[in-house]
Amino acid sequence: MLHDAILRVGVIGCGEVAQVAHIPNFNFLSHKFRTTYLCDISEDALRHCSRMVQGSLPKTTTNAEELCASEDVDVVLICNADEYHVPHGILALKYNKWCLIEKPLSVCFRDINALIAAEKLSSGRVFVGTMRRFASAFLEAVQEVGGMEQILYARVRAIIGPNSNFVGQSGTYPKKFTDFKQHDIEDRLLRVKDTVEYALRDEFGVAVNQDSIRMLQMLGSLNTHDLSAMREIIGMPTAVLGSCLGLPGIYSVLFQYPEFAVTFESGINSVPVFDAHIEVYSEDKIVRVDFDSPYVKGLPVTMTVREKVSSRPGAETFGFQERTIRRTYEDPYTLEMLDFYDCVVNGKPVKTTAEDAKNEVELYKMILRSGENNYKTKINSTL
Repeated sequence: MLHDAILRVGVIGCGEVAQVAHIPNFNFLSHKFRTTYLCDISEDALRHCSRMVQGSLPKTTTNAEELCASEDVDVVLICNADEYHVPHGILALKYNKWCLIEKPLSVCFRDINALIAAEKLSSGRVFVGTMRRFASAFLEAVQEVGGMEQILYARVRAIIGPNSNFVGQSGTYPKKFTDFKQHDIEDRLLRVKDTVEYALRDEFGVAVNQDSIRMLQMLGSLNTHDLSAMREIIGMPTAVLGSCLGLPGIYSVLFQYPEFAVTFESGINSVPVFDAHIEVYSEDKIVRVDFDSPYVKGLPVTMTVREKVSSRPGAETFGFQERTIRRTYEDPYTLEMLDFYDCVVNGKPVKTTAEDAKNEVELYKMILRSGENNYKTKINSTL
């Protein structure tokens, strides 16, 4: 493929993230991408998103395989309901198309393994959209932490206000549509039930109930970003020492690493702030990376380094230095898309592979096993 090729994109899913982030970004990146095909089960969503696409009018369909098979599509973006990420990824691979699949890839090992098997038979490849891992400040933080002699402690947090508040102030004015056919609604509900219950019962070995179902869905939807970034910057934990789970509200987990522990705290409240960060402590340095809402374009990801430095000449004490680094206003969605382009066109190795995404499911399993008897509903009932 030519190094200056413009990739023709087929978008499966014309919901909020497509309207707020992906279609606008393809418009901005018109020297690298062109949206040529849209797919959604909502005809109203297709009409609306067709008008959003700059340049020539894209083709539309309610059939995902029609889009994947089209000669007008080079790569496929899959950003519809979570339960269809793997089935539609398999369709893209069937027609040898590269696919960028929004997170979570799946909450179930079985489904990811099926996607990996399909990828082995295809010339297409899977690129999982955990976009925080492409932020410039995050990548710099990975280097800073990698230079630490020994990690003493780390904290991972994602406590945020309602996403609708950020979207409503983003200036993108997305629309929601409800013209769904009954059989499409029923099909999605069946897929949700199958995927979630199979993961909980057959793969994780935990009870299937309202608490575990809601918790797994929250870990997949909100916390894939946090846990995926955590893995890249400090690796996989060896165990979960304890947890307090349950929704609504805020939940917490204590991860065990060989030489340190990590607290993970997350949840949603009504305060409209986006408090998402990773902070890693060593003897002489503290590195923190702060993420903002991805639904407001151009909000920077920053890295802050606090460290011990020399004091004045001749003194036996130490000084302190704090530096905050913002390399760019390019948002993680944009940087992710540029990396995806580099993988497709220039052969750069994919970082966020389907095999890599299985580690998130392993973390869900560890968390839910640890917290099975520590849901807030159970704790409160014993008081």
